[in-house]
Amino acid sequence: MLSSWGTGLSIDELDLFGAHGGHKSVIHVLPDEVEHCQSILYSMLPRASTSKEIDAGLLSIISYPAFAVEDLNLVNVTKSEIISKLQGRYGCCRFLRDGYKTPREDPSRLHYDPAELKLFENIECEWPVFWTYLLIDGVFNEDKIQVQEYREALEGILIREKNGIVLMPELYAVPPEKVDEEYENPHSVDRVPVGKLPHLWGQSLYVLSCLLAEGFLAAGEIDPLNRRFSTGFKPDVVVQVTVLAESNQVKNLLQEHGINVQSIADIHPLRVQPARILSNLYTMLGRNKNMKLSGRPHRHIGVLGTSKLYVIRNQIFAFTPQFTDQHHFYLALDNQMIVEMLKTELAYLTSCWRMTGRPTLTFPITHTMLVDDGTDIHPAVLATIRKLEDGYFGGTILLIFFFFIHLCYQDRENVLHLPKDAHGDLDCRKLVEQLKECPTLHDQADILYILLILKGADWDTELDGQYGVTVHCLLNELYRKAGLNQEWGLIRYISGMLKKRVEVLAEACTDLLSHHKQLTVGLPPEPREKIITTPLPPEELTDLIYEASGQDISIAVLTQEIIMYLAMYVRSQPSLFVEMLRLRIGLIIQVMATELARSLKCSGEEASESLMNLSPFDMKNLLHHILSGKEFGVERSLRPVDSSSSSPAISIHEMGHSGATKTERSGITKLKSEMKQVRGSTPSSPTSTSPTGSSGDTSWGDRKGQWLRRRRLDGAINRVPVGFYEKVWKILQKMTPCEIKFAVHVESVLNHVPQPEYRQLLVEAILVLTFLSDIEVNSIGGIIHVDRIVHMANDLFLQELKSFGATGSILEKDVATGICHFFYDSAPSGAYGTMTYLTKAIIIYLHDFLPSTGCAMQ
Repeated sequence: MLSSWGTGLSIDELDLFGAHGGHKSVIHVLPDEVEHCQSILYSMLPRASTSKEIDAGLLSIISYPAFAVEDLNLVNVTKSEIISKLQGRYGCCRFLRDGYKTPREDPSRLHYDPAELKLFENIECEWPVFWTYLLIDGVFNEDKIQVQEYREALEGILIREKNGIVLMPELYAVPPEKVDEEYENPHSVDRVPVGKLPHLWGQSLYVLSCLLAEGFLAAGEIDPLNRRFSTGFKPDVVVQVTVLAESNQVKNLLQEHGINVQSIADIHPLRVQPARILSNLYTMLGRNKNMKLSGRPHRHIGVLGTSKLYVIRNQIFAFTPQFTDQHHFYLALDNQMIVEMLKTELAYLTSCWRMTGRPTLTFPITHTMLVDDGTDIHPAVLATIRKLEDGYFGGTILLIFFFFIHLCYQDRENVLHLPKDAHGDLDCRKLVEQLKECPTLHDQADILYILLILKGADWDTELDGQYGVTVHCLLNELYRKAGLNQEWGLIRYISGMLKKRVEVLAEACTDLLSHHKQLTVGLPPEPREKIITTPLPPEELTDLIYEASGQDISIAVLTQEIIMYLAMYVRSQPSLFVEMLRLRIGLIIQVMATELARSLKCSGEEASESLMNLSPFDMKNLLHHILSGKEFGVERSLRPVDSSSSSPAISIHEMGHSGATKTERSGITKLKSEMKQVRGSTPSSPTSTSPTGSSGDTSWGDRKGQWLRRRRLDGAINRVPVGFYEKVWKILQKMTPCEIKFAVHVESVLNHVPQPEYRQLLVEAILVLTFLSDIEVNSIGGIIHVDRIVHMANDLFLQELKSFGATGSILEKDVATGICHFFYDSAPSGAYGTMTYLTKAIIIYLHDFLPSTGCAMQ
């Protein structure tokens, strides 16, 4: 199981033979993998793992000896969590509900039952060793009060022998006869030492802490790598960017615009290669025939790994970043997307570079970055180079860098008239002849798809009498032509036929998982929708995506694309994913198509086709607006006449919130004050509890469709209000409130609801129910059926509409859920908001369960 301990104590450049080793015995860790561990650690803290919301062992991660966290605020938050939740009178317990050596533990078993963990709450054993960590931490931070506090605390619990030597016990436990007393009043019972005496780990740290506190050791003597300064000030990273022209033609075109660059032919004997070559070179490390070691697996090299020079067999190599490589995937064919990814990677370099010297990013200008007729540089690329020359791009400080020595660079069957043979079967040879006469690339792709299904990728078409012209070769040629024309729908279609894979797919998936985001691919329900909870090898992950996508190979390719964009955003803008645990790619794609249909006023089929034809840049932009939670609109925009691209030109713009804030859209604004109801009052007239508010005066016409759309979007991306899972825990009291495992369990139950908008109404109803935890009620006394509460609220809403004379389409219900469309489209807050009716429904539903004495429900 992934833990903050293992991640925080990882070591780079470890020499297996110490002082007796050499360059062959050093274990090299890729810098991007180091940063990946760092991001995992940051996303987990102050949690220790998915099952432990806090662990005292994290003191060794945030302080001596690892000093693995550079964010001082995160260090202080983690330390504060440990002290507030785990510290007792004799030390710190390891983690909440730790049953080790407690009186309630059954030592005959090697495991605990899930229900058994509740027995250990408030009687966990306390370990003095963690106070030594806090003492050492005080020395490193020069906090004399902290040092004095923990020295005095340790003096009171150490065991002194007759010869005057003090020993540290392993832990302190509650005596068996006083367990019930400790349950009622935690930290009130005197504990007894248990376990090893002395506890060697704790004893050694105690001696070390005393030597530091009394000045016999300096901090630098036990921290020779100066890790203790990791939270200190660091100067801004200046990124060196080398712009290289692929050929003299590209170089001359840039010079016409006053931009002087070197071409790849200008800098010999230094060599430039794509990142995939460096990946292949790394597979040689660790290979040993005698020991039957095959070497490293093939791994993607990130921008940190490609932003430095390498000396390989006395030759200097520079490597271009992965996002510029057109060999594996089509994103590098979109010049606007290239610019966007360059901006993202530069920002990533600025925030994550920890090696000596400046990072050097090699940015090649290739022939695909020219305009359609090849007579000029694409405007987006040209504007980017000018910004690079200015020394500031997307928040990154830059320096244009030149190599001063030469470097060498190394189903449309009904539309198509398909020929048949004498038996009525497709005649593949005649189909090949028809291929030569097809006027469009789309028709050629359809014929090749049929040949691929019937004959396979390796079937020799013998086109024009030439042998070796396989279906796979023709698909690659067609892919190249579609790339030159930037026909993105066709590119995705052919990519699916070729089973192309995003080079960084497995890494992108792992990035999301390491930030505690589960993934699903395909459309619900299960088993068609596949859940990804652990990192998978690239081939297995690709196969899973194609299996979940069924017959739609374009969706399989788009799924990979969306996963990559989500990984980019989770690294650069993690705030977009707050309170999201499971990212359902199939529903996200469905919502993106729905947004296009709504905004462009077209059919669902046309919207799906438009979505597939969006450029990667526009696709990423649309996804960002959906994740952001902001209101936005999509419009058609005019494409230049000379453009040959078939992609729909769209523009995305932000809109106002129509007076509704993001907090109101989550439906929790001032909800407690609106829920006041005297216990014992008659629930027969629920309209008497209507909360006050003016937002209900807004006309339906001004916001028609807004809230239905918002619930559909939030439901598709599984967004819930902040603190939702902790509040649900207060009702259920299972596990511990901040456990990720508990949140995932709640999320998995909600994911059985196929309609996103209905799911969000259930979330709103549960949120209202969570405020019951503020009432002193030990148990409701029965199962609460949340779906019944939602339908009761819907009925109350319909009754009120009918009292105002509403008829016809206004009262129309959704066939699948039985909920009124206008109820879906109501704002959460206000006199006629969904929260108002949900509150009334809960009061009616729970009236018989609640106590009859008078108290306020808030």
